[in-house]
Formats: sequence, structure tokens, C-alpha cells
Amino acid sequence: MARFLIVEARFYDHLNDMLVSGARSALEDAGHDVDVLTVPGALEIPGAISLAVESQQYAGFVAIGVVIRGETYHFEIVAGESARGIMALTMDGIAIGNGILTTENEQQAIVRADPAQMNKGGEAAKAALALLNLQAQFAG
Repeated sequence: MARFLIVEARFYDHLNDMLVSGARSALEDAGHDVDVLTVPGALEIPGAISLAVESQQYAGFVAIGVVIRGETYHFEIVAGESARGIMALTMDGIAIGNGILTTENEQQAIVRADPAQMNKGGEAAKAALALLNLQAQFAG
């Protein structure tokens, strides 16, 4: 059993509730403990994970959030930079599942967030579990 941290950018409560539920279920069904940390936005997720890694309390992480395209360039910055930050941490060997949705509209987000539909929160948790298993495999 390992301890995982779900780091959520809680901007759209109803969407995050579904994503966190899917992620939590996948991790708990696999026999792991789960904590949830809320940060202001998707750009803060990589930094929060980096700080949590230093605590050595968690074996893996799930990034949760929703970024919906608006009328400005802000969408591209938030979507790209949050993904880049998470990828950089993953390349450093940290087991992270990226469940930050980047959608054109709320309806697309609902379909992806809902555990009864696409369950992207659960998929992100399963990705973190897969990376944790790879760590164990390569640690030998």
C-alpha cells in the first residue's frame, strides 16, 4: 500500500468533484491511501507537487483540474504550462497522472470528468499507478 496525493485546481467545483471521485476510487480500489490538496489554479499544480515530493510522504500524484477555452490566449498558456510543469516532474522520475482537462466547452468537460462516462480522473490515477509500478520494476 502506498499513499497518493491528488492535487486539484478547484475552479469548477462540479467538474472537480467528478474528477477527484474517479481518481480517488481508482487509487482506493487498488488498495492505496489518498489525500487531496487544493491549489488556486492549474498553474500551481506542478509547484505543489514539487513541494509535496520534498516531504517524502507520497509515492505518487494525480493532477486534477479543468481549463476551458475562453476568448483570450490565457487558455493556451495555462494548458501548455501546467502540462509542461507536470511533464518536467515526470521526467525527473516522479509518478504523476495528468488529469487536467483542456476542453473547448463545459459539455466536453462534463463528459470527460464524469466517472460514469470517460472518467479521466480515474484514468489519470491509473497512469500514476502504472508509473509507480515502473519505478519499482526499474529499482529492481
